[in-house]
Amino acid sequence: MKPAPFDYARPRDLTSALALLASNAGAKVMAGGQSLGPMLNLRLAQPEQIVDITAIDELKRAEISGDELVLGACVTHADIEDGRVPDVTGGAMRGVAAAIAYRAVRNRGTLGGSLSHADPSADWVSTLTALGARVALCSPAGTRQVTLSDFIVGALQSCLQAGELVAAIHIPKRPATAQWGYVKTCRKTGEFAHGQCAALIDPDAGSARIVIGALDAAPIMIAEPGELFGGRIGADYKTRFDLRVADRLLRDAGVTDAVHRHIHLTVLKRALQEAA
Repeated sequence: MKPAPFDYARPRDLTSALALLASNAGAKVMAGGQSLGPMLNLRLAQPEQIVDITAIDELKRAEISGDELVLGACVTHADIEDGRVPDVTGGAMRGVAAAIAYRAVRNRGTLGGSLSHADPSADWVSTLTALGARVALCSPAGTRQVTLSDFIVGALQSCLQAGELVAAIHIPKRPATAQWGYVKTCRKTGEFAHGQCAALIDPDAGSARIVIGALDAAPIMIAEPGELFGGRIGADYKTRFDLRVADRLLRDAGVTDAVHRHIHLTVLKRALQEAA
């Protein structure tokens, strides 16, 4: 199939892009186009206008500011995979990027585009939530920042308002004592994940951020991760992991299908083993 007719604009600066979005409620932002392109061809999306933001240099920035990395929305997966941007995550982001779909997709797909699409099985949605990332959302009225856990509100749903776009992603520096694990399961390379878990665990601080994705809803961030380890997070967390508690937490979070829980529990256990 082919897309329905639409107007096309490729602004050169952020102000012009925001003006286009403000003047046309039927406009749709395109960055890498790896999600939007198929939706256009299948006519699942039929915007009046495509606003292509890939010519905006401001959205391709990559810099360390204080204790965090700031990446523009148009930084590609390949930019991260190939080390063309700084890294404050101890290689965690580079490893995630390298496992996204195929190289052709990674060459075009962008960080901001992936987050804006809000697919709960997308790698960045879960991993950046676990890493404590924030997104900067721009509109003609100004800029606001929200945590990624608040940005994704459901499957393919974000808190983006009309006329807003994701301009940048702020990723905190990974503590030196923090351990990282990320595991997903797919039947074949490039397919949507059936189970996904990202875990950032700091035994010295007794803290953890554990996120389970690839659901029919927003990813689940375990509110009280200590429950998974008998009430405390220490250096022996791997051996203290309680699968029965994890099963209960998933069931309480709405994962009622026993087979689906088994897949997610297996991935969770493997992510913790990788971190340890």
